[in-house]
Amino acid sequence: MMYDWLYNLTGSEILAAVIQSLLPLFLFILPFALFAVLLERKVSAHMQDRLGPMRVGYHGILQTVADIIKLVQKEDIIARDNDKLFFNLSPLIVFMGSYAAFAVIPFSSVFLGSNIDLGLIFIVAVTGLVVAGILMGGWASNNKYSLLGAMRSAAQIISYEIPTMMIIIVVIMLTGTLNLYTMSEWQTSYFWNWLIFGGPGFGLAKFILIPFMMMSALILFISTLAEVNPTPFDIPEAESELVSGYHTEYSGMKFAMFFLAEYANMFAVSAILSALFFGGFQSPFGYLGNLFNVPALIPFEQFFWFTAKGIFFVFVQMWLRWTLPRFRVDQLMTFCWKYLIPFAFVILIIVGLITVLL
Repeated sequence: MMYDWLYNLTGSEILAAVIQSLLPLFLFILPFALFAVLLERKVSAHMQDRLGPMRVGYHGILQTVADIIKLVQKEDIIARDNDKLFFNLSPLIVFMGSYAAFAVIPFSSVFLGSNIDLGLIFIVAVTGLVVAGILMGGWASNNKYSLLGAMRSAAQIISYEIPTMMIIIVVIMLTGTLNLYTMSEWQTSYFWNWLIFGGPGFGLAKFILIPFMMMSALILFISTLAEVNPTPFDIPEAESELVSGYHTEYSGMKFAMFFLAEYANMFAVSAILSALFFGGFQSPFGYLGNLFNVPALIPFEQFFWFTAKGIFFVFVQMWLRWTLPRFRVDQLMTFCWKYLIPFAFVILIIVGLITVLL
């Protein structure tokens, strides 16, 4: 019936599909996580007027590799009263939700996983698995701190998804698509065609849209930042209150999977912000491949620009993490429900009227 095609696949086809699905993990996510951990250590160190790791490798560049080797070798501890099935499934589900989002992120016109028309909806759906995994881990740990951290995380992520979806609807109204690749292509080359500056065309409406697009980008950045749980939105972990929150009971490779999922999420939300408002994989100044008549160079330039934009926003997240104090729970919810959601709703109405009238 619907899944008969699965039975017709040969062994080589299944192996090729498995290899293709694992390529982003080994070619990008793992190297990026290693780089991002080192970057965060160095960023925080220089902000606090110190050096950070300096011992393993030149200026400590191999410190994160040593940490991964250490975590892999650590004993996997499962407490007697844990719900073992859900305790073991939780880090897998959290990582799957973060990893699956990369399937529709367009790194360039050539380097993209799946060019589906519902890319944005797919990302919102699969990242919802992260909430389920965190709740599962907090409850299965049989630890009051873990459960409290998981409940905080669920409340936080569900709340901040509302302004996120409102801003996504604003972008859909202007671009007419849910496909991230199409959005990147629509914003064409040169930065003045990016949606943050009103997008290509629109005539007079372009200049009216610019302040609302800048506010939309800021709201999307803040709301997606809250879903990743870094400071000042790290109340689900809150070391000073909850030890380590929902992953208090985890050790070894399971803890590393939570860590890996967090850094994968940081880049994923930065990539979404780049694709929606900052031209995606488009260059701000045109392409050298066009200048020197080497079209094959363009996809690599696009990959560079997309990755550079993503890493820049990851750096901003780290900057905020080591600059701002943590919100209280009531402040976190007040900020979302009293400020972000009303502002996002007003922008949604105004941009809707602009698209209809102008």
